[in-house]
Amino acid sequence: MNRGFAFKAWVYFLCVSFLLLTSGFHTMVAEAKEVGRPLGEMVSIGEVKFESKKMIWKNVELSQFPIFPGMRIKIGKGASFVTLKGNRQIEVRENSLLSFDRSDQIQLTEGAIDFRLPWSEELSFKVADLTVIQSKSLQASKKPLPIFPKSEATIGSILVHSNGAVTVKSHQGSLSVLNRERVVLASLSSKDTVTLPSDTVKAPPKVMVAKAGEKTNDPDPESSKFLGISTWVWIASVSGAGIAAIAVVAATSGGGGGGAAVPVCP
Repeated sequence: MNRGFAFKAWVYFLCVSFLLLTSGFHTMVAEAKEVGRPLGEMVSIGEVKFESKKMIWKNVELSQFPIFPGMRIKIGKGASFVTLKGNRQIEVRENSLLSFDRSDQIQLTEGAIDFRLPWSEELSFKVADLTVIQSKSLQASKKPLPIFPKSEATIGSILVHSNGAVTVKSHQGSLSVLNRERVVLASLSSKDTVTLPSDTVKAPPKVMVAKAGEKTNDPDPESSKFLGISTWVWIASVSGAGIAAIAVVAATSGGGGGGAAVPVCP
């Protein structure tokens, strides 16, 4: 009896293992390990969606939605409040599209965000070819940059206009705007605002143009040769031979006649 029960349990175990294997359970486990721990969580109201697969958007239904690396969020008529590790806070306004590239970088494609970053935490914001970061050191600015206590947070906002321009504002603390080459385009202190045009936000790609060789008037010396002899030598030789032949013919004709030469002019 016991042997029969053990045999049946073993058969059931093999069947369940086979079903899990064929249903892709091991793939789900591998993907879960790949995703890792969430970066933070999001509380939303209104129309908010996340990209579950490429170009497949689903509604955010949970009140506390986990944020994972690589996740894209789209806000319609609504808003979201994101809290990342280290008490980094981002408020996403309506009609915005952003992605969480890494734990220390967010990419804003459309819309606007407000953020609050503690002094001790790092977080950069990518907008096309621009990068907005906290300024931990004094840099050139329109106003003298005050030195804030280390407990003071950096508070700012980023707005992407419909024409592609970007407005960055520092409500508290200092911010720097960098281009693709990591060159500082603007340094902001508290209450500073800067708007960068679309051609600065999205710089045209660098195109390497091949420079044509300069055309010279001097012909190629090798192309002006025939049988290894310069063309000018051939012309001079042929011209000399022709002149000599004409002189011989003229001399022969003059010596054969018996009469006196008739002058051309009277």
